Amino acid sequence: MTASTEFPDTLQISRPRPGVAQITMARPSVFNAFDEAMIGELDAAFAQATQDDSVRVIVLAGEGRHFSAGADLKWMQRSSTASQEWNLADARRFAAMLARIQSCPKPTVARIQGAALGGGVGLCCACDMAIAADNAAFSVSEARFGILPAVISPYLVAAVGKRWAQFLALTATRIDATQALAMGMVHELTTPEQLDAAVNARVTELLAAAPGAQREIKQLFAQITPGAMDEATRELTAQTISRVRATSEARAGFAAFFDKRPAPWVTSP
Repeated sequence: MTASTEFPDTLQISRPRPGVAQITMARPSVFNAFDEAMIGELDAAFAQATQDDSVRVIVLAGEGRHFSAGADLKWMQRSSTASQEWNLADARRFAAMLARIQSCPKPTVARIQGAALGGGVGLCCACDMAIAADNAAFSVSEARFGILPAVISPYLVAAVGKRWAQFLALTATRIDATQALAMGMVHELTTPEQLDAAVNARVTELLAAAPGAQREIKQLFAQITPGAMDEATRELTAQTISRVRATSEARAGFAAFFDKRPAPWVTSP
């Protein structure tokens, strides 16, 4: 494993295996709560990993006992006395960071242990997939502080559906990992001791798929409205597959299959 210190204030960036960048929130003393600094560094770290051609998969993790307690309460306290203009600019930076994660053309995996609260749930939902330890707990807790989960709401709704999202936001109830799995907030549960192994196994699957195809999948799915079967959707899907079938990546993938050899993008662990 190699590590870098481009973001020494709030993050640790490591390369646990070829093709993988792990971005670890590193404020364990406050349960990886984020403030203006961490938001800026998360945005920059995901931008850097997106632009790095050697990175195929990005893992988002939290150091210590908990994934993320959400917004730093001292940051929220400062915002309560600031102007609306300051708050708007601040909220836009948070929104842009979540959008950066969600729109990343590379697969993103959230590694969840302990608590994921408020904006920590938003980070979980902004990633393509989430793997959680069975000791994880989740709460959309903003209403308890007199605010609401506004910026994270699109990602929460996309993950669990509007009705469950509203239930979680209105009640601010804490759910366990099993409930989060049933809702679709996370995709897989494992023991805390096996969490890294479970993440690594899923990363292996992601690295075995073609990077160009994964990019096309994310781009296509972002344009599809759930339940849409109209002519525009049919044409979009037809145009997409007809274009991708003719790419060099597709030709290489089929050739590798028929030759019974690994595709050129497959790397050893």
